[in-house]
Amino acid sequence: MASGSVPASFTGLKSRDHHGLGTGFTKSCDFIRVSDLQRVKFRRAKVSVFRNSTNPGPETVELEPASDGSPLLVPRQKYCQSIHKTIRRKTCTVMVGNVALGSEHPIRIQTMTTTDTKDVAGTVEQVMRIADQGADIVRITVQGKKEADACFEIKNSLVQKNYNIPLVADIHFAPSVALRVAECFDKIRVNPGNFADRRAQFEKLEYTEEDYQKELEHIEQVFTPLVEKCKKYGRAMRIGTNHGSLSDRIMSYFGDSPRGMVESAFEYARICRKLDFHNFVFSMKASNPVVMVQAYRLLVADMNVLGWDYPLHLGVTEAGEGEDGRMKSAIGIGTLLMDGLGDTIRVSLTEPPEEEIDPCRRLANLGMRAAKLQKGVAPFEEKNRRYFDFQRRSGQLPVQKEGDEVDFRGVLHRDGSVLMSVSLDQLKAPEQLYKSLAAKLIVGMPFKDLATVDSILLRELPPLDDKDARLALKRLIDISMGVITPLSEQLTKPLPNALVLVTLKELSTGASTLLPGSTHLVVSVRGDEPQEELDILKTTDAIMILHDLPCAEEKTSRVHAARRLFEYLSENSLDFPVIHHIQFPKETHRDDLVIGAGTNAGALLVDGLGDGILLEAPGQDFDFLRNTSFNLLQGCRMRNTKTEYVSCPSCGRTLFDLQEISAEIREKTSHLPGVSIAIMGCIVNGPGEMADADFGYVGGAPGKIDLYVGKTVVQRGIAMERATDALIQLIKDHGRWVDPPAEE
Repeated sequence: MASGSVPASFTGLKSRDHHGLGTGFTKSCDFIRVSDLQRVKFRRAKVSVFRNSTNPGPETVELEPASDGSPLLVPRQKYCQSIHKTIRRKTCTVMVGNVALGSEHPIRIQTMTTTDTKDVAGTVEQVMRIADQGADIVRITVQGKKEADACFEIKNSLVQKNYNIPLVADIHFAPSVALRVAECFDKIRVNPGNFADRRAQFEKLEYTEEDYQKELEHIEQVFTPLVEKCKKYGRAMRIGTNHGSLSDRIMSYFGDSPRGMVESAFEYARICRKLDFHNFVFSMKASNPVVMVQAYRLLVADMNVLGWDYPLHLGVTEAGEGEDGRMKSAIGIGTLLMDGLGDTIRVSLTEPPEEEIDPCRRLANLGMRAAKLQKGVAPFEEKNRRYFDFQRRSGQLPVQKEGDEVDFRGVLHRDGSVLMSVSLDQLKAPEQLYKSLAAKLIVGMPFKDLATVDSILLRELPPLDDKDARLALKRLIDISMGVITPLSEQLTKPLPNALVLVTLKELSTGASTLLPGSTHLVVSVRGDEPQEELDILKTTDAIMILHDLPCAEEKTSRVHAARRLFEYLSENSLDFPVIHHIQFPKETHRDDLVIGAGTNAGALLVDGLGDGILLEAPGQDFDFLRNTSFNLLQGCRMRNTKTEYVSCPSCGRTLFDLQEISAEIREKTSHLPGVSIAIMGCIVNGPGEMADADFGYVGGAPGKIDLYVGKTVVQRGIAMERATDALIQLIKDHGRWVDPPAEE
């Protein structure tokens, strides 16, 4: 069946569900293909749904394509409380041990142990360190009976040491193990893709109505005992879908898609509700932040239709390590927090679990502060943003104007631009500046490379008689790098062929008309201006817009102001490229900068809104700001300038030292832009978690590595000491290898 199919319960079920289950599968259900739905009045078709008897929802819901031509059908109902400010989504309260989750409580932070669960002493020590760092909840992998038995000792030992932090059992492929550990742990995480289904073989299966119903009955038969036990012992549950481990059945009906992720979780949620068990939360994790955001939005939109109010656990799985991992997590988690979604979060890093707590806390604080202040802008109508599928709004790239003396077409990059702020002091050492901008040097002259900064902002021009500094700027302009400078500077110390930064006020007062007619303008806009002030843009021929909302603004939200700006541009058919310009306060912590950039710019870029980034932070290392900017674009699936790694955070299932091996592989492969490599301790989350990766390095057995191309295993049981070399050879065999660049 085609991707994007929806259950027939969306299209005309008239009877009431006796259990108040909301939309669901019944024995009389069929499936409707998207092509079938297109035969009726598609865009405004009213569709019957069940009402939840305890929390009545609407009698009808309208479905529409996520965007023109999209096979994904989505509810017209909103996915968040407000589109113009951060209002936390109202949820019920779920108790995990003595910790309450939900909208009436703080956003809870959690991590996962990396020890062998059978190592009781080692696991207890790690849990205590995690608790001492301030985590609210800790998850432990429980893959077999021996691990389940160890969990009783772990729990008892922690209680004796006065540690009451709730423990979560991570379960895959093991219903009997889940039943055992539910007697001692506070929460059970089940993966709908592999709890009752076999491991996906990525086969396209054809199902009759009867076949499909039999599989649902099998799931209910396997899952019901666990639900009953959780009810008996007062346990919580997380129904945690992973993008990489959807079953063949789900993928055959819904595709490897956000819709499939939601439907996979709902199959289990309906069983919980049928058994009157409501102490559960949902998660929709993916290694791709864009997919992760879309899946959570679709989940909430569908829950709004059904009148469900279960809390959400947020996370980007296999995010990686260092700045990469923090950035990917900030993009995915931060985007949802800005819309008021999320009640507990985890930042998954290929680092010791204690290291996850600090960035997790920073993200949680950012989300709670935005919701407490209800940061936003004045109400506006939003018609053009695509919530559920990625469609990039590409601004019109610069074109040559009559009279141009240099080529301005390179001041922005088609896949996303990086701009940097440069000082007069940096101009005193031109060659060092060129290197800082990641330009190649040939006989001291700069040339643009794959990851060279596209344009620079120079708030103060050098004096007219400073010939060396002006020559350095001319050489940058000659390689099509934009040099942006304020109007006042250009009027008093003009630099030939500079781009001139103006405000809306300077445009409206006519100050910019003092410039020569061939000057290219860059306009700085806050995004929350009255429409009559923005209207001056209709008469402006700007090369780009900088969206710049001062960070000192307490109640105005950068994300919502930018969405309002993009809505204005779309409604008025204005196609200026827009650069997200974020100025951080002095002495901003590095993690706050990464998380702030990932949240405030990433929340827009994952919706295709924006053409680049300009980060300013007084006192921060220049190379760090440049690398963070490129990391942001790559994390949002825009501009790929380095090797992409999908790297799991390690757990008790991991079959090798993940941090050590990751470092070794990165050292030898980090010079391969456009190549994506998955480094996985095991394959429990499924080969699909490597869907974005070209090559996979996966623990198959102790001391043995399996190599993948995409989702397909191509070599098994390679001895670990030669596995990295085998991976490199595999990359070479597929024509993706280049030798590292020689040192200059």
